[in-house]
Amino acid sequence: MYYTLKQSCYEANMQLPKLGLVLFTFGNVSVVDRENRVFAIKPSGVPYETLRPEDMVIVDFAGQVVEGEKRPSSDTKTHAVLYSHWEEIGGIVHTHSTYATAWAQTQLDIPILGTTHADHLTVDVPCAPPMSDELIRGDYEHQTGWQIINEFQRRGLTPTEVEMVLVGNHAPFTWGKTVDKAVYNSAVLEEVARMAYLSCTLRPEVPRLKEALVQKHYERKHGANSYYGQSC
Repeated sequence: MYYTLKQSCYEANMQLPKLGLVLFTFGNVSVVDRENRVFAIKPSGVPYETLRPEDMVIVDFAGQVVEGEKRPSSDTKTHAVLYSHWEEIGGIVHTHSTYATAWAQTQLDIPILGTTHADHLTVDVPCAPPMSDELIRGDYEHQTGWQIINEFQRRGLTPTEVEMVLVGNHAPFTWGKTVDKAVYNSAVLEEVARMAYLSCTLRPEVPRLKEALVQKHYERKHGANSYYGQSC
């Protein structure tokens, strides 16, 4: 019934190893069908080299399996919470990519140091703090979704202006209007994290990017008078 949705989810998942964003089974991608209020997600623990489109699992916004013979990703409830409360997003990516995860493990935001970062967002990549012991012992994956949402609310951020987050001591999540954009954001996040790490290693007191450069680089790609790339 959901062949197209499964195929889209499969193709997006297969981009992760190609982009060097996953090792073994350390990641997952989901794609939402807003009309039917379901999403497709990678099955839990299935190696990418054996993954097939028909292996994708269809679940509802409560995280319950609607179609599929395999168990969905262990992160399914996190995806479900984000889809339920952020209606603008069409795809979600979760990886344990090396540099982004290293920043998450330090519980540090990724500071905006250069124009590559500013080409994609005007603020630091936020790191949500680890949740309380009580929540960890409870419905952990569900609460991970709320940990992300609550941190965005605390900072006054929206999921359309910032399409990536680190979960403290855990790993990154990215999203986008489409699943292709979510995968793109995951690759961008890893590269920005790598650049920031190298910059801080070379110069521990590295200065933040000037605000004028932040605004120039973001606006030339995303502003009302953007001029990056080709016109349609």
